Amino acid sequence: MRTLLLIDNQDITREGMKAVATRLGGFFEIKEAGTQKELTHLLTKHPDAVAVLDYTLLDTSVDYLLILQERFKEAHFILFSDSLSEDFIRRMVFSGTSFSVVMKDAPKVEIEEGLRKAKQHVQYICTRIAWQLQHKEEKKDESASPLTATEREILKLMALGKTTKEIAAGRFLSVYTVMTHRKNIFRKLEVNNVHEATKYALRAGIVDAVEYYI
Repeated sequence: MRTLLLIDNQDITREGMKAVATRLGGFFEIKEAGTQKELTHLLTKHPDAVAVLDYTLLDTSVDYLLILQERFKEAHFILFSDSLSEDFIRRMVFSGTSFSVVMKDAPKVEIEEGLRKAKQHVQYICTRIAWQLQHKEEKKDESASPLTATEREILKLMALGKTTKEIAAGRFLSVYTVMTHRKNIFRKLEVNNVHEATKYALRAGIVDAVEYYI
């Protein structure tokens, strides 16, 4: 079982999260901290902990959080705040799978789900933020994309884990044709693999963020 770290200088928030975590179960112990220094100290002792933190209440930076992510690869961070900028959320979410996002006004069921996923080291994004990210991307002009409509559809299937054979069968195409589309997608996006192409698909709204993270 993992240790739960609560990094928040609001007493009511810490008490509320402790109540939810205790009811949910599955944590070995719960530790509290209120500063960046205390957080680092606790992670040193518990490198695979789940850390629930309010970034807006800490005297820290995005770069420092990314350093913690790199240093403590087994830890999982839940960004738990009243308000977070879109740029901050995107940078955290697309930096890897160690950062989840749950807003403080999220329903209890989503807070519990965020904790469950974090224990498994699986990224979770609450519904409101996932919808905002998706809605923002949908407003962008698709004509700005270097991909054709067919290439966008194939990229979405690739990002969702479909193999070349599965894509070919589902779209009644030959494997060779799908492979050609795949090469064109990589060339146009200037990427080398599906992982990099998937990052583009998420940023461009080609893949539904809610569908992908579930």
